[in-house]
Formats: sequence, structure tokens, C-alpha cells
Amino acid sequence: MNHRIMEQYKKLGISPEVYAAGERTEEKLKERFAAIDQTAEFNQLKVIAAMQKNRVSAECFNISSGYGYNDIGRDTLERVYADCFGGEDALVRPQITCGTHALALALMSNLRPGDELLSPVGKPYDTLEEVIGIRPSKGSLAEYGITYSQVDLLPDGSFDFEGIKSAINERTKLVTIQRSRGYSSRPTLSVDRIGELVSFVKGIRQDIICMVDNCYGEFVEEKEPLEAGADMIVGSLIKNPGGGLAPVGGYIAGKKECVEHAAYRLTSPGLGKEVGASLGVTQSFYQGLFLAPTVVSAALKGAVFAANIFGELGFSVIPDGSQSRHDIIQEIEFHSPDAMLAFCEGIQAAAAVDSYVTPEPWAMPGYDSEVVMAAGAFVQGSSIELSADGPLKPPYAVFFQGGLTWYHAKLGILKSLQKLFERDLVNIGKLC
Repeated sequence: MNHRIMEQYKKLGISPEVYAAGERTEEKLKERFAAIDQTAEFNQLKVIAAMQKNRVSAECFNISSGYGYNDIGRDTLERVYADCFGGEDALVRPQITCGTHALALALMSNLRPGDELLSPVGKPYDTLEEVIGIRPSKGSLAEYGITYSQVDLLPDGSFDFEGIKSAINERTKLVTIQRSRGYSSRPTLSVDRIGELVSFVKGIRQDIICMVDNCYGEFVEEKEPLEAGADMIVGSLIKNPGGGLAPVGGYIAGKKECVEHAAYRLTSPGLGKEVGASLGVTQSFYQGLFLAPTVVSAALKGAVFAANIFGELGFSVIPDGSQSRHDIIQEIEFHSPDAMLAFCEGIQAAAAVDSYVTPEPWAMPGYDSEVVMAAGAFVQGSSIELSADGPLKPPYAVFFQGGLTWYHAKLGILKSLQKLFERDLVNIGKLC
């Protein structure tokens, strides 16, 4: 045990008991962490190869304004993204404000009145309910005459292939596959499982567009969903691929036609990808992508660390401490609002930014219940940074993610454990 490091943790409010429990858990995870590092190395080389292939240069970091015509940095970055993720084309823009916006853009640009959208993996993430029209909202797909169909996963988390086959009809135009779980307790989908589902859908009708909500999943595995047969993947730059440096933005990558449709919807018919000023954020987009494999590996280590600590304490953790990982999110079910809020307070207290504030539940736009969010971030809402959130309703589950470095993720987990320990909400002796 390194006493100098222990003293640093003590200055940050971590007791010797909590620190020792963390050290014991970390010691058990050496092989697991080595495997995560190996995936990060593979993906780092993949990113560098894409940058070299597309001749990224210092000129790519120049600022464009106004219409943004002939923005070499923007256009080159989109080719880099396409190559990194195995697509024909990509749209990577600061004008895409968040992951929900990117998904709405992909859906609204590739669906037409009379088409049907199918989700074969159950209910989509909460903020998409209003985009689709499951919950009525102005400008939803439903208002444009686009219908929605859903097939839930089977109780064991497997695909209901018979149900999916029955749900596909002549109006089915696009299948949306959410890789991560959102605020549900279903398993995150591996790229191989996504490939299995895409293959099944294409076997029924080859022309159906298979779109994957790739949020939280980029660079977790060596393969991405486009390499498993998906037509389009969608994500946010303030999650994994922005590496913590992108201050805003989203991406859509995949088949050229799908990306073109999205570009015409983002800007205007007749303009598409030709316009859109970068306004000085291009360098952070490149550098964030360059760092993303390393940053994602740090977040994964934090998730595995949290799963092992809180699993051993008797809480339900999904995935558990030994299961394979396919996104950066760790769910912990506390079955108690007090424990849930204590955990979030610990994450907030570990932040470099806004560590002194206390997260409070509030009626956040796009959600159907109060949500508590803990995040002291350099970029507002950046969930690749250390954060935790969840709806304040049973089973009082927290969804923990991020950590730009492993050491920060570790501090966040220990600080949360400390809050629970101080309030007699855990028996830390179980970690001995």
C-alpha cells in the first residue's frame, strides 16, 4: 500500500477503510484491466491509420465561418470518421447539438410519411419517445404520418425473432437498434449480437435500413456495428468519440445515401454537406477522436471497478463484475432513494468542476420522472466525463459512466462508497 498516495486520498475525504477496500478490489482486476488496455491499443492504431490515410495536416485545424464552403478540416474529418467506423461516408458537425438530435436527424431524414419505424429491442431511450411520438410532442415522427412498432426482448434478454418477423411489413422502412440500455435493465448489445439481428432483418427484407444508436459504445470493442452489417450508426461527440475534448457535436456514419439524406435535413435541400462552418472546434474534434480509445479504456476500468465493489457489497449490478462489456455504462440498483442520492453526491464531490454543489432531482426535459444527475464536467452534459444519473423511481438505479482518466473514475467510486459508508448504508466489511 502506497502511503503517500493514501495521504492524497485522505485529503480528498477518503478514509483508510474505504481506500483499503478499493486497493483490494483493484488488485483482483489486473488481468481484466490488461485486456481493456489491449482493446484500447488496437483502436488507437485504427484511429491513427485513418488519420494518416486521409492526410490530416495542420491546415485541417483552420477556422471557417459563414457558409463554411471548402472547409478542408471538416471534410477530411468526415472521411476519417467513415474509415474509423467502417462506413462509406460520415456527417460530423458541431451543429448537431446532442445524441438525441443526431438520432432525430437520422430518423427524420431517412423516413417518409407512410413509413414505419421498428424497434426490435424494446422501448427506446426516454428522450426518443417524444421524437417518435410515443409521448405526444410537437414535430414528432407521428405528426408526419410515420408509424412506430416495437418488439420487446424475451425475458432472458434474447431477441424475439418470431415477433420481429411478424412485426415487419410492407411499410417497415427503418429498424432502430439501441446498443446501450438507457434507463432499462436489459443487457447492452455486443457488436456480434447486433450483427446477428441485422442479418436476420436483412434476410427478411434487404432494403430495410438498420440504424444503430451507438452512444456509449464507440471503441469499447475492436469492431463497430457498421462492420457487422448495419447501414447507419449515430452518436454524440460529448460521449466516447469526442474523447472529452469535443465541446459539442454529433455524428452519423454509414451508407452514403443515408448520410446524404441526413446532411440535406441538417442544412437544406440542395446544400447538404457543402455548408456548415466549423467555427474553430475542428482541432478539438480531431484531438478528441485521437484520445478517444484511451479515454474509453479509462471509463471501462471505472465501470468494472464499480461493478466489482458494489456487487460484492450486495447491490444488483448490471453487468456484473465478470461479464463482458459492450458500453461504458454501469448500472447499480440501490432500491433506496437515500443510497442512490448518496452515491450521486459522491460522484459530484469527486469532480474537478462544481465539486461543492449537491445534485438534486429535477423534472428534466425529455424524461417522464424526476432525474438526478451528478456531473462536474469541463463540457456541460459530457457523459464521457465522470458522471452518474438515474430516474428517482424504483428500483432507484444509478447509471454510472465516464472518467477521462482511470484515476478520476477510481476517485469517484471511492468517494461514493465513502458517502454510503458514512451514512451506514453499506457494510464495508464485505469487501475484506
